[in-house]
Amino acid sequence: PRAGAGWRLRRPILTLSAVVLGAGLVAWAPWLPQDMQPTEPPDPPAAAPDAAAGPPATPPDAGTQDAAEPGHGRRSVTVRRGDTLLEMLLAAGVSPARAHRAVASLGAVYDPRDLRAGQKVTLVIRPGGDGEAGPRFHGLSLDAAVDREVSVIDDGNGGFAATETIRPLTVERAHAVGRIDSSLFVSAEAAGVPVPLVVAMIRLFSFDVDFQRQVRPGDGFELVYQRFRFADGRIARHGEILHAALTLSGKRLALYRFTPENGKADYYDATGESVRKALMRTPIDGARLSSRFGKRRHPIKGYTRMHRGVDFAAPRGTPIYAAGDGVVTRIGRNGGYGKYIRLRHNSTYHTAYAHLSRFAKGLGRGRRVRQGQVIGYVGSTGSSTGPHLHYEILRHHKQINPLTLKMPSGDKLAGKALAAFDTHRAGIDRELAILAAGDQRLAADGDRPPAPQ
Repeated sequence: PRAGAGWRLRRPILTLSAVVLGAGLVAWAPWLPQDMQPTEPPDPPAAAPDAAAGPPATPPDAGTQDAAEPGHGRRSVTVRRGDTLLEMLLAAGVSPARAHRAVASLGAVYDPRDLRAGQKVTLVIRPGGDGEAGPRFHGLSLDAAVDREVSVIDDGNGGFAATETIRPLTVERAHAVGRIDSSLFVSAEAAGVPVPLVVAMIRLFSFDVDFQRQVRPGDGFELVYQRFRFADGRIARHGEILHAALTLSGKRLALYRFTPENGKADYYDATGESVRKALMRTPIDGARLSSRFGKRRHPIKGYTRMHRGVDFAAPRGTPIYAAGDGVVTRIGRNGGYGKYIRLRHNSTYHTAYAHLSRFAKGLGRGRRVRQGQVIGYVGSTGSSTGPHLHYEILRHHKQINPLTLKMPSGDKLAGKALAAFDTHRAGIDRELAILAAGDQRLAADGDRPPAPQ
């Protein structure tokens, strides 16, 4: 009872306080900041949007709407992982019928399944026609490649017309040369070589060079590669490596890209022998040799036993490549090896890859693979203390040391093909001599040659 009496006494006081506070706010309103002043209740929503007002506002996660000519609108939408073009159109408010017709029409010039996360798709919105209350989806465009745009536009008959536009590019040769201070990868990247080309260069020399033991500070590299530009001079993309060279302990190893009459481009040394051997020594990029072939103390079991392969320490998820053309003979879990793949390359050689985190999609027993194809990813499954690749080469089903194996030579050019290659190689060598002379003149003037862009 006393509590109820207290409430009855306080209620008039609270009511009077609210009235005084409200009056004070009204009196002080002219001096409040603009965003704190009382506002009128919002107007009721319109019955339908005004077509002349343009497309509705785009949510931040659906892209941004660019400025456009009156009565038109463009909305840029970013492809996210797992998105399909049809789902993106439906999420943007396009009717299912028009979305299906647009995607089907685009298939004449582009496969929508080739969309990749991060790509931009531009939606074209225009005012609706007679009897339509709101904006109408008019078409879309996207870059299928850096030099190719594809689009579909409303054809006025209820369907869509597909077109493609090719942007002209000019090609030039870029040249990079440098000294290896810590690693080839770091030094080449510091010299301005694009990362994908650094990786490609390392892979080219991985047939003959042990990057763990043979590359030392003070060695050098040289690279000539294609660079493509738009008409306004901007760099569009980089192309193929045309020439690559390493100078290791004073010995120069040079490779040249050449296309013989069969139309299949490859890389050859100065004598016309293909760089591609039957098997790669290191079927992984940027890894550290963490354990060699031979007897060692087992890191888990604690006793000395034969280590019948080599280990490459690398971050979990690093791609692993097929060391050569071959067929998958075993894939799955294999005791202490964890997730394991074995490839048969010919009647003599097999290779094995262990402790993988996962296998490449679509890989199975009996599947044929090509040299350099991704077959799995670094992990730490099975008896393992950390993420690494355990790699074995087997000759007549017996493990041998991959680091000391003399790899079979690649194809060698002969006859007219060799003569054509020699002419091609001499032309590149002359060009390199001219570039070297120019660099020496710059050095004499105290200037450092500019890094490639």
